[in-house]
Amino acid sequence: MVADPAPVRLHEAAGDVVPTGMAQPAHASLRGVTRVYPGAAGAQPVHALGPIDLDLRRGEFFSVVGPSGCGKSTLLDVLAGLARPSGGTVEFEGRPVDATVPDGVGIVFQQDASFPWLTVYENAAFGLRRAGMDGAEIRSRVDHALSFMGLRGFAGHYPAQLSGGMRQRLCIARTLVMRPRLLLLDEPFGALDQQTRLLMGDELLKLWRDTGATVLLITHALDEAAMLSDRVGVMSARPGVFLDVVTTGWPRERDSNIVTDERFGRITARLWSTLRTESQKSLAYGQSAGMA
Repeated sequence: MVADPAPVRLHEAAGDVVPTGMAQPAHASLRGVTRVYPGAAGAQPVHALGPIDLDLRRGEFFSVVGPSGCGKSTLLDVLAGLARPSGGTVEFEGRPVDATVPDGVGIVFQQDASFPWLTVYENAAFGLRRAGMDGAEIRSRVDHALSFMGLRGFAGHYPAQLSGGMRQRLCIARTLVMRPRLLLLDEPFGALDQQTRLLMGDELLKLWRDTGATVLLITHALDEAAMLSDRVGVMSARPGVFLDVVTTGWPRERDSNIVTDERFGRITARLWSTLRTESQKSLAYGQSAGMA
């Protein structure tokens, strides 16, 4: 039985993302972050993101939703150190993030990033071996990660012998063995069917509780964001800024059964009420650009 969540609460001011009652220092933060891409062949620069202010609190699950092209993945890239912001500052555990992935940050993308010539075990151990870790520690970490992700019985298989959901679990396991304190997920279940996504969401929530990691999830799926998250940030059409941040109020011990709760419907309706207009703006821009 899922405990009653607190009422859905939206912040009044765009960019105000610090919820009441969470006074601990930010685990990761962005202040005034923008990202502008140079225009190609004399075209105007593309202002993709910001300015964005965001505090991720240690151990929370934060999701980001927004229309296509609004800068969601750009936000993740900047936070991960994969892209340099055009303006503003990014910090993780009190230290600046500057064009390199900090120690303690793990990233999982939507694309299957497994190596087809390596077995499941070898894929999971790849990063640890590159880091020069002791063999016994590698075996301990990989065995635990594969067991946790339900892949231990497939340790000798190759990725081509796995389903899409199993390959995605393998990618998560390969990140999990590095023991990230901040886990960044960019549409990791986007290619999966609805039922598999819900089950993968359950696995992700178990992982989050087991590791105590801070999680930031980029997703297009409002139901996924509403089910998994402590807070959901809703971004505007490009250049993306936070229009609202919804605090779900779900208990930490939650799972996919929460989608049957009537308040789940209210949360997704709140998200869509903000996102619908922004998605229309994004679509209209794409149509006008195509006719230009």
